[in-house]
Amino acid sequence: MPAPSEPLEKLGFLTIGSFDGADPGAGHETTLRMIELGEELGFDSAWVRHRHLQYGISSPVAVLAAASQRTRRIELGTAVIPLGWENPLRLAEDLATVDVLSGGRLNPGVSVGPPMHFDDVKGSLYPDTADLEDFGPERVSRLLRLVAGETASSFSGTQGIEVFSDRVEPHSPGLRGRMWYGAASLGSARRAGEQGMNFLTSSVVRAEDGVGTDFAEIQRSHVDAFRAAHPAGAAARVSQGLVVVPTDSATPQQRAKYEAYAEARLPRTFAPQRPAGMLFARDLVGTSEEIAAQLYAHAGFRAVREVVFALPFSFAQEDYVQILTDIATRLGPAIGWRPAAAA
Repeated sequence: MPAPSEPLEKLGFLTIGSFDGADPGAGHETTLRMIELGEELGFDSAWVRHRHLQYGISSPVAVLAAASQRTRRIELGTAVIPLGWENPLRLAEDLATVDVLSGGRLNPGVSVGPPMHFDDVKGSLYPDTADLEDFGPERVSRLLRLVAGETASSFSGTQGIEVFSDRVEPHSPGLRGRMWYGAASLGSARRAGEQGMNFLTSSVVRAEDGVGTDFAEIQRSHVDAFRAAHPAGAAARVSQGLVVVPTDSATPQQRAKYEAYAEARLPRTFAPQRPAGMLFARDLVGTSEEIAAQLYAHAGFRAVREVVFALPFSFAQEDYVQILTDIATRLGPAIGWRPAAAA
């Protein structure tokens, strides 16, 4: 349980990468610039969300391939890739390729389950196999096996002048150890531990029967269950993600915008949202001193040594610059973090 005097090992940030549908290039460029800024500020990691058929990043692996060529040190993650939209073999190839390009800095986060609005998209996504697809835990197991270099084909050798491998190529040996699972339920947290993955816990958890509605305590129970099931036990990696907006250097106009944003989202935190029973954490808006005090009182935060703070969805680039700068220079030190050295 960290105290204010104890170091936080890793500090990262997460962005949805919003863009204007009429001019998508500008939004993608903003995302890349934020990742570059994150490296300059000493953040340990930068993560991108995944949004299909929306005005946010639909192909995080492609975006991170670009980011890998504009940075040298910062780790690059996805939070998370929903595997219901993916072919595990093809995704394994893409992940390994970007990991090689980045020099071993990729941290792929994934989840399972049917694609959102599946009835609306299945004719385009799986026109012939929609009723046969398995969207359960086996899908992530397949990906893990392929990333680890297990057999992907019954054929290897030379055919004519072409040489074939029986595993995914390129193979990146350290990638399997940097695979993360984004879990919102107790069962998913346990499965992530059993599979030897790392665990992403975000600002959304499932309020299951008999566990109450205290977000922080539910999140802590997921962390404990994950580590109890993981071969590494207490040493297993967990990263907590909350929406955190420090206002230390914000203008009065920015502070008003941030407070209105959090206020509009507050009602969803009062009770589980049905039918899935999802419980949302409150956005933390205030000075770094105020936010640090709230974090140290948070049972989920006290269980981790790594955090990935999520940026709000729809702010301007200058807002993100201010927020990231305050996180790195004011909030980070207040929670025991020190910026990484420049490459």
